[in-house]
Amino acid sequence: MSVWFITGSSRGLGLEITRAALAAGHQVVATARKADTVRERFPDADDTLLTVPLDVTDPHSIQTSVDAAVERFGRIDVLVNNAGTGLLAAVEESDDAAVRALYETNVFGPLAVQRAVLPVLRRQRSGHVINISSIVGFATAPGWGVYASTKFAVEGFTETLHTELAPLGIHVTLVEPGFFRTDFLDPTSLHTGPGTIDDYAPTVGAMRTAAASLNHTQPGDPVKAARAIVEMAAAPEPPLRLPLGADTLQAFDAKLSTFHKEMDSWRHVALATDH
Repeated sequence: MSVWFITGSSRGLGLEITRAALAAGHQVVATARKADTVRERFPDADDTLLTVPLDVTDPHSIQTSVDAAVERFGRIDVLVNNAGTGLLAAVEESDDAAVRALYETNVFGPLAVQRAVLPVLRRQRSGHVINISSIVGFATAPGWGVYASTKFAVEGFTETLHTELAPLGIHVTLVEPGFFRTDFLDPTSLHTGPGTIDDYAPTVGAMRTAAASLNHTQPGDPVKAARAIVEMAAAPEPPLRLPLGADTLQAFDAKLSTFHKEMDSWRHVALATDH
């Protein structure tokens, strides 16, 4: 039995990870801005579930939640940084306020939660940090530039965290889901910016139309994704990256192919710049 600490547990993938972890026999600290909504999802839950209010943009809220988890269960074994928000807009359309708000939740949020939880894991000399990235955290597309940049940031510090924590017996994994059938494409989760620029209609405009038509018909099954995450966490040597969904694998393969072709074409230039 492990103790899971999950942010953004009230809906979507966070809710399903909570459900899967409980079903696997683990103890779960399920956090969300409105913790009561999480408890309502599990009316028959026993003392293996602790619901705690947590706002990832509020350091006091984060520390209070971590303290409550340790007081209740004595330890934390798995941290899942899942809470996040989205933005679908051209990079030029994304105003300063929208960009800063996105980074507060998607980048500074998980960093702050990690800073609160990692002292617990380091004392234990064990644990697992699971940071939820995205298909666009590795292979982006029109309209997702600023959102992707937050996930690129998560990928960067998570890769480094992996090397820093490995000697301490702590695993680190990036989960990179494609489009899964959650409410992520709903207006409550996905913002579209304050205005549009006509020149981007063929690219970003087309992506907005595609996202609207894809909402609640996404190919990925969040229940299966959650089970895969829980099973992965039980592996003796969990991966640094766990891409989820056929669309993610297709996008990653395409980017890697383009990357290698371009690198080979310009290799002579790169090699010519050494002393």
